[in-house]
Amino acid sequence: MVASGELGDLRVIQVEYPQDWLSTRLEESGVKQAEWRTDPKRSGPAGCLGDIGTHAYHLARYVTGLELQSLAADMHTFVDGRALDDNVHMLLRFKGGAQGMLWSSQVAPGNENGLQLRVYGSKGGLTWRQETPNQLLHSPLGEPTRILTRNGPGLGEAAMAAARIPAGHPEGYLEAFAQLYRDFAVQIRAHQKGGNVDALAAPTPGVTDGVDGLRFITRALASSAAGGQWVDV
Repeated sequence: MVASGELGDLRVIQVEYPQDWLSTRLEESGVKQAEWRTDPKRSGPAGCLGDIGTHAYHLARYVTGLELQSLAADMHTFVDGRALDDNVHMLLRFKGGAQGMLWSSQVAPGNENGLQLRVYGSKGGLTWRQETPNQLLHSPLGEPTRILTRNGPGLGEAAMAAARIPAGHPEGYLEAFAQLYRDFAVQIRAHQKGGNVDALAAPTPGVTDGVDGLRFITRALASSAAGGQWVDV
């Protein structure tokens, strides 16, 4: 929908990923998932940002197709004694003029896995939440908001190609991995046979996406260390 111009010129991108499971020093209670995530020797210099903030960033980049131009980040640690950040606020400027904000937190009580993306353009907006993954809210400018359901009416070809089971049956997190494995397999098979890759199976993550994520973390760390100054990406 974004690529086909249904939203018009993109203006505002709001993405967030709040959780609450590290609101206390869970890393001291023997929970291994908390231990390594809060240990800079094992997880690197970014905590919440590296763990879930990168997911929010990649989601925004993938859906909008926009490249990040600059950012201003405030990485903070609220839990006493914790070595890495557990909350991040960030302002974003994209190439082409769109602007946005990113919030990731692991100390936000009441949030389990609240990844959410909102995209607003000159012709309308989209809202998607990971915890209700089978619904996409589309708000054409000046019209009522409509709810698009996975494998339901009104979807584009790419969305239908990524639907694995009939409409009305819950689908989401695990099936997303299955879809990725299928798309990778399609690409490998096409390469083995010397043929062309199906365009609907082509947009899978690659090495450049990993490098982009690491660059994003590095620049956010630099911005936060400088008191939230704007830095180029």
